[in-house]
Amino acid sequence: LGQAHTTTFAVRRLLTGFAVYRLRQIRMMTVEAGDEEWSVIQEGMAKISFKGEKSFFYNEIQEFNRDLTVTVLRQFVDDRMKERGEKDEIPPPETEPVAKKQKFQIEEKDGSIRILDALSASGLRALRFSQEVPHVSSIIANDFSDTAVEAIKRNVKLNGVEDKVEAIYGDAVSTMMAHRAIDKRFHAVDLDPYGSASPFLDSAVQCVADRGLLMVTCTDMATLCGNTPEACFNKYDSIPIRTKACHEMALRILLRSMDAHANRYTRYIEPLLAISIDFYIRVFVRVHTGARQAKDSATKCIRVLQCTGCQSFETVPILRKTVDGVSVKYAAPVVHSALTREGGKCVHCSHSLHEGGPYYGAPIHNKDFVSRLIQRLESTPEAERLGTHKRLMGVLQCVNEEIEAPFYFLHDQLSLVVKCTVPKMLSVRSAILHAGFEVSGSHCHPRAVKTNAPPAFLWEMCRRLVEESATHKIEATSSGGVILSKKRETEINFTPHPKAHQLQKNDQAVRFQCNKGKNWGPKAKAKGSVNSVKAGFQVDADAIKKD
Repeated sequence: LGQAHTTTFAVRRLLTGFAVYRLRQIRMMTVEAGDEEWSVIQEGMAKISFKGEKSFFYNEIQEFNRDLTVTVLRQFVDDRMKERGEKDEIPPPETEPVAKKQKFQIEEKDGSIRILDALSASGLRALRFSQEVPHVSSIIANDFSDTAVEAIKRNVKLNGVEDKVEAIYGDAVSTMMAHRAIDKRFHAVDLDPYGSASPFLDSAVQCVADRGLLMVTCTDMATLCGNTPEACFNKYDSIPIRTKACHEMALRILLRSMDAHANRYTRYIEPLLAISIDFYIRVFVRVHTGARQAKDSATKCIRVLQCTGCQSFETVPILRKTVDGVSVKYAAPVVHSALTREGGKCVHCSHSLHEGGPYYGAPIHNKDFVSRLIQRLESTPEAERLGTHKRLMGVLQCVNEEIEAPFYFLHDQLSLVVKCTVPKMLSVRSAILHAGFEVSGSHCHPRAVKTNAPPAFLWEMCRRLVEESATHKIEATSSGGVILSKKRETEINFTPHPKAHQLQKNDQAVRFQCNKGKNWGPKAKAKGSVNSVKAGFQVDADAIKKD
């Protein structure tokens, strides 16, 4: 067939908090087909072929995304098979139960699943799913580009998975809407668009089977992180604010938008895993059906008040639920804010406040599911491990350690406000733990401090640090000056705490990848790619010819 050679890609990896280069070998072959030469790249068990560069879309940095998706799908299938086995073991009731209306949902006899890769491009994800995920009966690889569909068909034949993967030319929204009937729904749907996933969310939540898996990627981080709040509102119905915790805010904006779309069809989401990684966010949710549970979605939404001076923030619910026996009532919450004083100013530094939201305020990870993912990776033989195994372990361990308090502040953030020496991370965590609060890091940022301690305690901690400083100068009218003008009333203990030591030790895992180097970030669209917003309004050339 031709001559095989190996190309080395330099990929940044983070070790003990900072990035170093690790050379990863990706197999690349040149295949002769008649008078033409095609290059073939192998990732995992899948191979994709291409000729030239402009018409080909492959981002090696996204290998972590694909490895994570394969891992989650494997666990999802295992959990589903286990649930299926437990149902079979339940003995029949002694008396005949009251007949209920049965939902018509086709299930394979062996419990295998159907997957939709709605924006498939080269078909790499579908090819990996077909060969690396067990109990998969069929996969539809859809794209709205003739070039992409031809590439998918060629790659399907190259991998010998014609019996599992079907390439379809069509608008992703139209394809999903064609499968919204209960008997046609998919058990897993993958959305990995170029930019925002917002145009696809409404149709996606309709074509996923009950308790099915919906996997979504968004790369429009500038919009989600607050650069253009008007664009974020148009796409996700939320107003972002400029905050250090902008990447977690982006996750909560996307999750709330997905839940809101599901609620319109008496459905709701259960987040399994939501991560901000590299230049994108990726969420994995289970979609459930139930009108009663869907009503609780509003109680999971929050608004955020944030000071423009000291960056203190407070979360405020938008709906409260009252349960009295069998009576359940929903009502608007009573207005109360511990961050606001008279005149609507910050109680700590007297600056103005910004308000953002609504955001998803419930836990964004299912810790039991994440623990099972970690156990799966740990038990995988070294010869069968995925290419980004170490980083998968590090990120998932970091996620598993996170406390459920929304948002975070950065290690040096408070010190910059009061102009004092930045304390060690161990000291900050120890002071919070000694005071009886929870604290952890965050997978979103290597310097993040996630805690349920109120801002008042954190500023007390800063006052203690300033007291220990021999010389300290700050303008009295600045945010830090107003905060330090108040007398400290709380005892702060910076003595190392045992739990803080463990957190410090866990930080040595490979967790964060440096955003510098070759091949970093989202690549340009492949030649012939159609804008996702305009996809449904394109003219079908074949249809015109038929007419």
